[in-house]
Amino acid sequence: MSHKRIPKRKAAMAVGGVVALGAAAILLPNANASQDGASDGVTAAPKTLKAGDASDLATRLAGTLGDAWAGAWYDGEDKQLVVNVVRGENTMALKVRSAGAEVRWVDNSMAELEAGAGTLKSEATIPGTSWAVDPRTNKILVTADSTVTGDQWDQLESTVEDLGSGMATLKKSAGTFRTFASGGDAIFAGGARCSLGFNVTAGDGSPAFLTAGHCAAAGDEWSDQQGGQPVATVDQALFPGAGDFALVTYDDPATEAPSEVNVGGQTVPIVQAAEATVGQQVFRMGSTTGLADGQVLGLNATVNYPEGTVTGLIQTDVCAEPGDSGGSLFTQDGLAIGLTSGGSGDCTVGGETFFQPVTTALEAVGATLGDGGAGAGDQAGGQEQGTGQEAGDGQAGAEDQAGAGDQAGAGDQAGAGDQAGAGDQAGGQEAGAGQDGVGGQDMRDGTGTGSGRHSGQDSGLTRTH
Repeated sequence: MSHKRIPKRKAAMAVGGVVALGAAAILLPNANASQDGASDGVTAAPKTLKAGDASDLATRLAGTLGDAWAGAWYDGEDKQLVVNVVRGENTMALKVRSAGAEVRWVDNSMAELEAGAGTLKSEATIPGTSWAVDPRTNKILVTADSTVTGDQWDQLESTVEDLGSGMATLKKSAGTFRTFASGGDAIFAGGARCSLGFNVTAGDGSPAFLTAGHCAAAGDEWSDQQGGQPVATVDQALFPGAGDFALVTYDDPATEAPSEVNVGGQTVPIVQAAEATVGQQVFRMGSTTGLADGQVLGLNATVNYPEGTVTGLIQTDVCAEPGDSGGSLFTQDGLAIGLTSGGSGDCTVGGETFFQPVTTALEAVGATLGDGGAGAGDQAGGQEQGTGQEAGDGQAGAEDQAGAGDQAGAGDQAGAGDQAGAGDQAGGQEAGAGQDGVGGQDMRDGTGTGSGRHSGQDSGLTRTH
């Protein structure tokens, strides 16, 4: 596609056009609103909640319970929030029940689990490892990929054992942890292909989008076609460190950036950003593998990639492959949850995939979803502060979206057809050829990382222009 400056042209590079039919059948149509359970009395049964509402309730209870809080998870079958309460904290358990959640007595407090994670960080930061608190087992889930062998495995195993019985579990992954750089709708720079995550509005009011921070190492200027004219420029990026996200601003200030995800000719409106909840069903869209679904397994995960350590991620069992980096993680009812970072395995054998929380990225770069809603950290829709941002009211209707047939062509497309469709993806190079700047494999399409230019500033974010 040649670069066109069409007034109010639709920049619907929201996410790719290949749909996994099984996931799509679950996803569409959207779920109905949650139902209230019994009254707020102490003896009332737990309320029936949507996952997003359960996340908000968990956030409130975490602030209320203090040291008695030991995490929470969402029971998708019963649609209830289960809250871990340290054994013996009867008064706090009453507060949980009166708020409409189920109480589960546990032995490990969140403070103890976080201290254990700190020990892993100081004694076992080994490339190819990860850890996250799993509230369903009340333990730290420690994972090692296939590269962790010999003395490194012994070191990791010894550190886990030293945490004490009942504090952590150690599992081996058959794959290799790496970033999934290569394609929601495909975007290209410097020979690399990544995915657009969510359209947003930058702090200065200009249209922009979020993607993975490690993608920004491939270049500052991004196109919606391989070898095409640039349509967007990296503004801020972070990787590795306390996140994996980038803000990329559209070069045409008249670009419309709808708050929606294209799942192959149909769109899911994105209504706000929200925190993930363990047990929550989520959907991922990427230009390599299309639509996939799974569950959230852990929060605040630490992943030791070959390029460096990234903290604060969401761990899931959703599959992904090279090319899916930066793509959208969202829910059936339109909550923006995360941006694809990396992991192990593929969509044939499965594996672990990690995501950058959208709420953290929005706050860090000062952006909002859509064309201007509540600011980062503002209350959204009556929910607790810090749990999400309201989407802008300028979402484009589904009728403005390019149909699946429009996406498949490789020729120039105006308006909504400016998306990189499924047919465009065929021209993208496959990942796996490049090596990163610190000696580990980088899954960008033949492009080495340049993460050094994303460090050295007090905020941890790098402005590229």
